[in-house]
Amino acid sequence: MPADPATTSAVDDSGSRTARRVVGLLALAAVLPALYLPNTVHDFFDLKIYMSAMDWWAAGNPLYDYVQPDRVQGELYFTYPPFAALLLLPFGLLKLGATVTIFTGLTLLAVVVTTRWLLDPVIRRHRLPRLLTLVVGVLLVLAVESTRETITFGQINMLLVVLILADLLFAVPRNSRWAGVGIGLAAALKLFPGIFVVYLLASRRWRAAAVAAATAAGATLLAAAAAPGDSWRFWTHELWATDRVGRTDYTGNQSLFGLLSRITAPEEPSRLIWLPLVAAVVGYGLWRAARAARARDALTGLTLTGLVAALISPITWIHHIYWFIPAVVILADAALSTDPRTAAGARRRRRLVRLAVGTSAIIVYGVVSFYDFGAAPSRTDTPWEFLLRNAYVLLCLVLLVALPVRAGADIPTDESHEADTLPGTPIHR
Repeated sequence: MPADPATTSAVDDSGSRTARRVVGLLALAAVLPALYLPNTVHDFFDLKIYMSAMDWWAAGNPLYDYVQPDRVQGELYFTYPPFAALLLLPFGLLKLGATVTIFTGLTLLAVVVTTRWLLDPVIRRHRLPRLLTLVVGVLLVLAVESTRETITFGQINMLLVVLILADLLFAVPRNSRWAGVGIGLAAALKLFPGIFVVYLLASRRWRAAAVAAATAAGATLLAAAAAPGDSWRFWTHELWATDRVGRTDYTGNQSLFGLLSRITAPEEPSRLIWLPLVAAVVGYGLWRAARAARARDALTGLTLTGLVAALISPITWIHHIYWFIPAVVILADAALSTDPRTAAGARRRRRLVRLAVGTSAIIVYGVVSFYDFGAAPSRTDTPWEFLLRNAYVLLCLVLLVALPVRAGADIPTDESHEADTLPGTPIHR
């Protein structure tokens, strides 16, 4: 019996589509080495500082006396809280190569896990091909400059992201007694995640905020019991010494203070200008984040909070700004959820797609990976240089205003479909 032409055509189309997908994935994967090549000069620099500081500390020296020369920053010190030092100390017993392998492996695992967490709801909501979407998502996250910097510097940022996302979105039930523990541990390891405790307060999750604060306090007291002198020194002095972290005008510092520092270099900017900007960003950003939480869109609430943290910290290195990645997921999800059959819907979808694509292009190409801005303090004298050297600061500000709130995004997909069919229930697009 001759083969059905329609069946043969469908099989050919399926095979052709699979081949195109495989070629596309291979092409995307092939780009990664070229993107990572400029970052290889970092040679796990930060991780080496951690391990050298642990050797110094284990030899009986004061932890925060450790200093290492740096071509760009001058002198760099160990700047993490004592609780982080306690967790890093056992790695000092290993050879550096083993520690590098462990940190890199854990970061890659964290990228896969968190990308799956972010994309699974979108895949279910829009019935996307699951494996293809996840593989493309992981490859794109690995291509982002903040991920490249995290891996090649040997940073711990993805561990903090796992703690935050697992705690408030993907692993711990909202009303669980454990809600807030991950945030508290992240804040005890590094000060940057402390803003998420404020987010919990702004979104009126009082119990989770109390648990987070208590967890951070408990971890800090544990470190104080183990290293009282170093703990006292950190919390009373080193915490406020921003010069220990690096130059604020360096282009890698993508915060509001960094932007102002690049305008006034070599002098530091006035706090009378910076502090009102910080207050405005905190007030507006957390107001939007709390509104997102009340609208059942916790991912947007967390993402807005992360962008606020990046803007208001005196020093925000590029590897700190993971929160562009969920912002792109939110924009893509909102675009797919927008009905393009009306003129307003079509315009909104085009706007969201442009913002998602533009954000992706900026964070993949990067701010410092392909440029050498020099070791000496220098001002941003031209508009082009201002845009280039402050790209992430400006992008944070744009997303703080433009990131959409997807009402009901926290509702499981099957429940949301049922809700859409109830009489009189509005469909949020």
